[in-house]
Amino acid sequence: MTPALVVTFAAAGGLVAGSLLNVVADRLPRRESLLASLPRCLSCGRRVRLRDSVPVLSWLLLRGRSRDCGAPIAARQAIVEVLTAALFAAVVLVLHGDVAATVLGLILVAFLIPLALIDLDHRILPNRLTAPAAVLAVMAGTVLDPGGQVERLIAGAAAGGTFLAIALAYPAGIGLGDVKLVGLLGLFLGREVAVAVLAALLLGIGVGAAIMARQGIAEGRKTAIPFGPFLAAGAVVALLVGPGLVQGYLDGFRG
Repeated sequence: MTPALVVTFAAAGGLVAGSLLNVVADRLPRRESLLASLPRCLSCGRRVRLRDSVPVLSWLLLRGRSRDCGAPIAARQAIVEVLTAALFAAVVLVLHGDVAATVLGLILVAFLIPLALIDLDHRILPNRLTAPAAVLAVMAGTVLDPGGQVERLIAGAAAGGTFLAIALAYPAGIGLGDVKLVGLLGLFLGREVAVAVLAALLLGIGVGAAIMARQGIAEGRKTAIPFGPFLAAGAVVALLVGPGLVQGYLDGFRG
């Protein structure tokens, strides 16, 4: 199978996964069953038809509106599907030579997307996602890359422990959900978790500065922004360019 075909299949799988992740992000905070039947229209309550559940295409054909009542369907649903497809394709394209890294990367992306969405909407990073993600990270890492598992376990413990110390010292700045998420990133990324955290901090500072520039410093400081989405974005950066950055730093340090 050619690399182009593999990436195409990854993107197609990402579209389907993105549709499912939308359901997870919508239902899990409300403690609804993830295995229930097709979703309902949020406006009229009618079941969404199967033909109206095709990722992206259905939203486009319906022009972003419910077939039954004409109520707008949030564009975020289609955006999440496209984003998931793009990330799946990027992970496979960049990491296809390393089976373990590719599998771990796809699993991580599949959990990061609903975690980021839920944190944006509800300011929580639920254990019902972080716990199974941690279990999968350890299982997949042990089976696919046993030689690197010790590093990933140490990275998870070190990253989570560092954030826990910061959270205890400054509880208003970092929540325990962020502590669990950064520990989870270590289990998936190993030493590249440092890149994820640095990227998240830079993104957070950039967004914070933009908000203060727009609203003023006093008002901008009052704006609460969850850190989970920044950690998720930083993790994607670490997945795609982290190994090269870390290796370049180590080579420069040694030289």
